[in-house]
Amino acid sequence: MSLKSTIYKMLRISNDINAIKKGKVTRRIGRRAAGKATGKLFKKIFG
Repeated sequence: MSLKSTIYKMLRISNDINAIKKGKVTRRIGRRAAGKATGKLFKKIFG
């Protein structure tokens, strides 16, 4: 695993913890799902 992907994973986990503490988990899950869907769409169009 590269250093960049390791750092990205650590930050993602940290942000998940912060969302739990602030009570904004549902918002974060929704945004992550929307981001994944957008990424798949762009991959189909441009990939």
